[in-house]
Amino acid sequence: MSAQPPAPSAVGSDRPVYLPDFCEPRAVLAVVLIAALLALVLSLARHSVGGPFWIDLARTLAYLLGAVLLCAAVLCKLRPWLARQTPRRAALSALALMVGTVALVSEAVYWLGALAANRSGVASSIFPASHAAFVLPNLLIAAIVGALTLRYFYVADEWRRSVELEARARIRALQARIRPHFLFNSMNTIAALTRSDPARAEEAIEDLADLFRFNLRDAQGQISLRQELEVARIYQRIEQLRLGERLHVRWKVADLPARALMPSLLLQPLLENAIGHGVEPLPEGGTVTVQGRTVGETVEIEVSNPVPPERRPARSGHRIALDNIRQRLELAYPGRSAVEVDDAGDTFRVRLRFPLVLDETAGPP
Repeated sequence: MSAQPPAPSAVGSDRPVYLPDFCEPRAVLAVVLIAALLALVLSLARHSVGGPFWIDLARTLAYLLGAVLLCAAVLCKLRPWLARQTPRRAALSALALMVGTVALVSEAVYWLGALAANRSGVASSIFPASHAAFVLPNLLIAAIVGALTLRYFYVADEWRRSVELEARARIRALQARIRPHFLFNSMNTIAALTRSDPARAEEAIEDLADLFRFNLRDAQGQISLRQELEVARIYQRIEQLRLGERLHVRWKVADLPARALMPSLLLQPLLENAIGHGVEPLPEGGTVTVQGRTVGETVEIEVSNPVPPERRPARSGHRIALDNIRQRLELAYPGRSAVEVDDAGDTFRVRLRFPLVLDETAGPP
């Protein structure tokens, strides 16, 4: 499933409207389930389980399905207009649209029943007999259920925003943690190279500038896999100058689609932890393997590194990065991503899984 672009920001607000996109199948399914549950509750309130109960349930369910699906269609069609309103005005407008739609459906059902009764000369047991007793309770139920539903959407959106803000704070904290020690180590390496190999020192300064330029950007957006791999390779080149022959990185990423989109700054922290917690503590060094593939509509990326035996009990650095990555993937692909860790044996493996979404604006791979 392709990523959906965010709704336009509301007037006077830096956030999109909190209403879900009722054009999506998942939202339509939720609406149908709510209608079925409401029909069951109303029928149970009017009848005990028996013959009249099932007839009333079928009639109520048919009416509610028509009403709620029409409400969803109206909100789907008017979503761009709602997105331009303030959150309060969007909520009031959405509630008014739902109540108005239920009023139209109720009127149509009543007059359809009245027309059928006039033609047949016999009152139907399926359609309502009293206009006010049918329409007014429906409007009251629509107002109450609509208000509760909008409140639920608002609370869910606030929770999601709080998680998103926490993720942003953790990303910035992770970036701030990376910069000082990595910068000091890199500058010491470059200082030594300026006397022994000025050309390599100049290349290292350019790589360092490129890496920090990327790290200083907002890490909330999505970038292509090609860019993410390039950033990771820049990081490897800088660490290679410091660790020399002790560090080996094996790249097996030829099967990855370069135009695939992913949240930025995922691979570089994994590579940093693999080098810092796996290779650097070993006197003889070690090999980090980065490999990836696509399985159907899913991208898989795995980073593995050796585990120093004396450091096996304490792996807090890995956990900080893994928690951050897991949270960001869940925000980008709710329920459709995974971060798997295999700490068995002498190798530490982290595997990322997320949906394959290609950047349609980029040229051919």
